[in-house]
Amino acid sequence: MFCCLRAVRSLKLSTKHPQLKIPKSHVPVLELCLEKILLQCILQSRTLSGADAINALRPFYFAVHPDFFGQHPKEREVNENSLKRLNGYLENLQKPGFRSFKPTQLTFYVREREPNSSNVQESFSASGFRAVSFTLHTRDLLSTVLDILNSCSLSTEHIQSLNVNSQTHKEAKSTVNRPIKWDKTYYSFTGFKDPEEELEQAQRVETTLISWLDDNEASAVKKLKKSLPLRKELERLKFELSHQLELSDIRWQRSWGIAHRCSQLHSLGRLVQQRPEVLKNVKGRTVVFTDRSGMSAAGHIMLGTMDVHHHWTKIFERLPNYYKLQKRLLFLEDRISQILGGIQVIYIEELQPLLTLEEYYETLDSFYNKLRDSRLPFHPRSLRGLQMILESDRYAPSLHEFGHFTIPTVCDPATLQWFIFAKAQEARENLKRKEEMMITEKELIDTSTEKFSLDRLYKEPSVSSAQMIDCCKRLLEESLPYLQGMHLCISHFYSVLQDGDLCIPWNWKN
Repeated sequence: MFCCLRAVRSLKLSTKHPQLKIPKSHVPVLELCLEKILLQCILQSRTLSGADAINALRPFYFAVHPDFFGQHPKEREVNENSLKRLNGYLENLQKPGFRSFKPTQLTFYVREREPNSSNVQESFSASGFRAVSFTLHTRDLLSTVLDILNSCSLSTEHIQSLNVNSQTHKEAKSTVNRPIKWDKTYYSFTGFKDPEEELEQAQRVETTLISWLDDNEASAVKKLKKSLPLRKELERLKFELSHQLELSDIRWQRSWGIAHRCSQLHSLGRLVQQRPEVLKNVKGRTVVFTDRSGMSAAGHIMLGTMDVHHHWTKIFERLPNYYKLQKRLLFLEDRISQILGGIQVIYIEELQPLLTLEEYYETLDSFYNKLRDSRLPFHPRSLRGLQMILESDRYAPSLHEFGHFTIPTVCDPATLQWFIFAKAQEARENLKRKEEMMITEKELIDTSTEKFSLDRLYKEPSVSSAQMIDCCKRLLEESLPYLQGMHLCISHFYSVLQDGDLCIPWNWKN
């Protein structure tokens, strides 16, 4: 661009200096051509704005948005947490003078099926989406946007319409976006740190637990202290409402912040004051704040956080009808169990999609009618002690590591019979191992909480008991004074949540 400016200036000087030997008749034409080139250079060198970045990432947001993973709670939670960290990374890129960029590893579940990328770890699931992991270490919005789209095998053609120079992306990956490129001897002589060398080292060195805690402890402590008054308020509201309504528990389906949760409890408290008569049937029940209102397959009262009091009131008024439907559902589960030799039909909240009571009843009813017509020759009570869950998005039966069978609702009865007979002994062994693992997991959590003086130690639902056990065992071998008084969440990545909780991957590195 500077060359173009100098060329235009030289042409203007040529009219005053004949020794340049440029014909006067050619000057206007050349000036016009160079000005057009200059304008194109200015347009192409324009930096990507925050609004442009959002527009460019629309295909990505559409592919990973948590709202599209309503039937897959584990994948939804991973995408929610990764989006929070990505948004923080993008916000930092737009801060004037911000220079402290650390490589950020992200994992997303992408809904659309595309060919595997050669430089990204991908794995396809039976549910029609794939897990994609990649590391961001770029220092400008354009390179970051292109990295994200390319990592997820999404098209980047639409970025050309934003009038940005995407040809510099390849260089941006290996060089730092700054106006002056100093020779290496400059850093040797002055003692200053070379940004390019620091970036290369960061890419080569994998994040370790100690280094990450050292870098993020101060930020986490600051956020935690700020959240303490709200945490106390949340506990007070939860205790008062649980006691007043005689509830078994109050939960949240998603990882909302403390302030958001307090707001939801305040809203429920106002409804109790305004319409106490509609809550007379909630005794002994669990209330779950989630994305929609109704009753869950597990029998919990769901209150949609986007719904107004009118919708909540309707749900509470319909509770007697829900309880009747729940009795019919239990009867269906019992009938299926009798046909299948006494195997217990269960619903596992942590592993299955969030279904309403009506949806789950329809699933059971359809499966029961298919079994009743097939008349499978299971001996009565031959499979007592075994467990199974039903899923509508699978096509082949499987045995979970925890010992329960996962049976598709469309499974052929003959295939179902053969699979259960073949895997029955292995299922019993897995169930026994599960009980032992649950005891070991709880003991390790208690021991780790005590050793590091943690205020709380918990895991995300997507972390298995085996992973949690492995993580805690290795933690107990370390000396980690950083963790005193903190809230530690075992997850799949490093992150500091908005209320100061520390998230570390279960397979953290020394």
